Amino acid sequence: MSNVKLLSLFVPLLFFFFFQDPWASKVNPTLLQAASSGDNITFLLVLQTQADVSGAKLRQTKAAKGQFVFDQLRQTALSTQQPLINILNAKGATYQSFYVVNALLITGDYPLLRELARHPATARIEPNPWIPLQQPVQTTEDEDDAIQMRSALAWGVQRIRAEQAWALGYTGQQVVIGGQDTGYEWHHPSIRNQYRGWNGDTVSHDYHWHDAIRTLNPQNDTTINNPCGLASTVPCDDNNHGTHTMGTMVGDDGQGNQIGVAPGARWIACRNMERGWGTPATYIECFEWFLAPTDLAHANPNPAMAPHVINNSWGCPT
Repeated sequence: MSNVKLLSLFVPLLFFFFFQDPWASKVNPTLLQAASSGDNITFLLVLQTQADVSGAKLRQTKAAKGQFVFDQLRQTALSTQQPLINILNAKGATYQSFYVVNALLITGDYPLLRELARHPATARIEPNPWIPLQQPVQTTEDEDDAIQMRSALAWGVQRIRAEQAWALGYTGQQVVIGGQDTGYEWHHPSIRNQYRGWNGDTVSHDYHWHDAIRTLNPQNDTTINNPCGLASTVPCDDNNHGTHTMGTMVGDDGQGNQIGVAPGARWIACRNMERGWGTPATYIECFEWFLAPTDLAHANPNPAMAPHVINNSWGCPT
């Protein structure tokens, strides 16, 4: 091969490696391609600075650890996101701020994406895709078996010998479980009495329920309204998966229908999927709410109301 031909091959490569704008390396390639079409896109911007919460291990109680982590995360977000927020406000862009991971959910066009990627505070920019939950496999069962399962200790509870722990006095008492899933039918008889917002007489959903679903997933039938609506102020399940999982955790209707492993525990919840589809942002929002639950106005976060353990259902890309 002649020197001229070799030169013609290598010059474009040299130009690519030494003269390309470095901002593009911060952007997910798929997202970059989508943005180049000229349409508005939604994306997650993750900041370079992430909070150091290692000091939590020096605190002695759950409450103290939770307050420390909350304070560190929120202060880091407040102090580092403002330059980017100033740009977003000036452009009239739609955005949502997160602190549990120092990030912003943004809707904007290609020029805005490029400007944000060039900012030194930006670590990387990622898509925020709708991902489906992998549904349980339904099998047929004999009606007699179904009746037996509804009226006795559930098979799975027996298999892990939960009743032996109950006999020793451990039923999950004084533990609060947080569930993020397709939602929860809080008044279902098997889980109603364990809902932290229910005192046996009246119900309050402040600090016990949060709905992270504010838009319909375009891959669902958007001509059909979500049965729970959007940003519901009352616990609701638009898919039944969440209610099922909470039953596995705490279910007991007091009439022999013992389907839960920890019937003495209480629960709070966050809806992270729209009819079985969620996004990284809806999952992040639920995690943030679990760290410091808020009232129904999304105000007055309180780490002291955080759950002890969290159960999560979602679909995620690899």
